[in-house]
Amino acid sequence: MRPIATDTHDFPSLRRDGCIYVDKTMFIHRLVTNVGAKLFFLSRPRRFGKSLTVSALKALFGGRRELFEGLAIDKTDWSWEKYPVIHFEFNDLTVTSIDEFSQDLEHHVEDRLRDAGYEYDDTRSAHENFGRAITSLSAANGGKGVVILIDEYDAPVGHCLDDIAKAEAVRDRLSDVYSQMKNRTGDIRFLFMTGVSKFTKLSVFSALNNIVDISQNDEYATMLGYTEDELSANFEEHLRAHAEKMGRPYDQYRAEMKRWYNGFRFARNVATTVYNPISVAYTLCNKEPGFMATWATTGRPSMLMNYLKREEVLQIDVERIEDVDASEFDVAELRHLRPVAMLFQSGYLTIRDYDAVTESYTLGVPDEEVRRDLSTLMTGVAANDSMAWAASLGKKLLGAKWDVVFEGLQALYAGMVYGSTERRVHENSYGRCLSFLLASQGFDFTMENVQSNGRADVVAKHPAMVCIFELKVDEPVDNAFKQIRERGYAEPFKADPRPVWLIGLSFDSKTRHLVDFAVARN
Repeated sequence: MRPIATDTHDFPSLRRDGCIYVDKTMFIHRLVTNVGAKLFFLSRPRRFGKSLTVSALKALFGGRRELFEGLAIDKTDWSWEKYPVIHFEFNDLTVTSIDEFSQDLEHHVEDRLRDAGYEYDDTRSAHENFGRAITSLSAANGGKGVVILIDEYDAPVGHCLDDIAKAEAVRDRLSDVYSQMKNRTGDIRFLFMTGVSKFTKLSVFSALNNIVDISQNDEYATMLGYTEDELSANFEEHLRAHAEKMGRPYDQYRAEMKRWYNGFRFARNVATTVYNPISVAYTLCNKEPGFMATWATTGRPSMLMNYLKREEVLQIDVERIEDVDASEFDVAELRHLRPVAMLFQSGYLTIRDYDAVTESYTLGVPDEEVRRDLSTLMTGVAANDSMAWAASLGKKLLGAKWDVVFEGLQALYAGMVYGSTERRVHENSYGRCLSFLLASQGFDFTMENVQSNGRADVVAKHPAMVCIFELKVDEPVDNAFKQIRERGYAEPFKADPRPVWLIGLSFDSKTRHLVDFAVARN
């Protein structure tokens, strides 16, 4: 079996080492030969192949045809002409302080301009040198223009969203660099810029008003990530080996893998969904005897984590968010970030549907892997504590250690912070927090579970157990039990071999704390 790369986004290394490369060069050819545009922006979640695409573009404009042998673009009339390439990678710049960031930015720009063949002027600032480099490198290339590749253009801003004053200062420093392209587009042969988020007030978007955002363009909907057909064509041997190790029929295995890792949709008019490539790589390399949430093991997006430190998102029903306007996807004011935009851009929400009549989107969690990671993350945020604590509470639940579970839930709800405008916390608010905990442990849950005699607040199913929760606010927990039994919420599970637990929770609306708890096995 051909090796799978998990630790590199360097296109030349990947090709030289004979690793599997899912051929996306037909999209690259479409971009670089577009006669109507030459400046492009693409946003995708982290670890989705953005850096690998940038690396491939760098090799392409470096004239390195040998690296593309056998790929789609090698069969086209591409000239393989060599261009000067300025390649910035802003993900690892230091943002500990503004001074350190400014110094790190200066050094990075200097190094990359020298790499591109520009004679750096130490008497001028980095952004001045960048502007002069565009002009001089283009002239040295016979006026054919320079190629500019900017990977993770927004990362420094995202890294410090927990300190908005610092984020704005970082944004301003970056704007000094980006603004140098404003009056030099005639010297730019091609610009490709990637990021997780679209910060519309960064000068790159105001200065380059003709930059084309292909993030939700139908033509590029599957440019990053793997379609079902691409997975089969490139990883068949690995897939069958993994299915055999798991002891599952191949069709069943593929259906379960799709549920875990394939659900990202990036265009309103293209319903095709794609797999997260890093999840595929880790899953098929490790070949564990079960599916796991691998994306989170590579690190959570600092942009979202820093945002969650200062914003409340627990009131959002992340499984289905309807009537979302396209304007909600962009980020204009750093001081007024919207939870939906942050979750969407960081990959925790994706497009489920689009209504052309109302021009609105329906969003939801992409797949099981993301659902579990988001649930663990949200439970930790709700508890104002570590995600590890939230995960340990879930394991106590699976072990039916009810006294410990009760103490943990009390701590969880005691640490919850609700929006300042919310005067009364309803049952479904408490239920949503509980649902995050359940989802993080692999429960298949339904809120407001409709049955013939009423609606159970939360019904959660797991291979190890079934839990039926009834939540009461300012009522004794006995009322919860009475409702479960009188309305027969457990009847659908009468023949189920798993243990069925009836759980009542009672909350105090004044303190918003969990004040009583009762449990019984049906």
